[in-house]
Amino acid sequence: MREITLAITGASGAPYAHRLLQVLLNMEFHVHLLISKAALMVAAVEQGQSWPANHDKLADFIRASISDKGKLSLYGRDDWMSPVASGSGAPSTMIICPCSTGTLASIATGQCDNLIERGADVVLKEQGKLILVPRETPLSEIHLENMLKLKRAGAVILPASPGFYHQPEQIADLIDFVVARILKSAGFEQTLLAEWGR
Repeated sequence: MREITLAITGASGAPYAHRLLQVLLNMEFHVHLLISKAALMVAAVEQGQSWPANHDKLADFIRASISDKGKLSLYGRDDWMSPVASGSGAPSTMIICPCSTGTLASIATGQCDNLIERGADVVLKEQGKLILVPRETPLSEIHLENMLKLKRAGAVILPASPGFYHQPEQIADLIDFVVARILKSAGFEQTLLAEWGR
């Protein structure tokens, strides 16, 4: 079973994370999932649906409402014994979607104060693939400098900026555009968005 780490932080863009998680599980990935407390609050605001704060209830909620395929391993912010925390066990690809600018800054400066930051640090040091999906706009010089620093360190910076050349008809089409670009950047086949010219 293919493995991937998905982290969801407290930036605007919860629908992208929700859809990405659904697609990965439907593709039968083993998803190592990390969710910040702020992400739970944003999800409630943006999707009108509260995600349980309790660890076990959250895992059950995801399996029931998002997908019961694939495999899901959910870890807390201080679960330092999880595979994500070590280069010997972490998946080689990690996606942070959406990625808050605070998380972006912490990763850029090498902080490892929680499992999301540690997981990103592990992927970079092991020369894996780290995909960051920042959502904030406008961007300050500090944000841009942090993105450039991480890009130079090997990360993929993929802003959640949907295109319109596929002639979207509903919000779900815009969400799928971004999710498709994330999957392509991760090196996975996707059927959400037709390739240009095909």
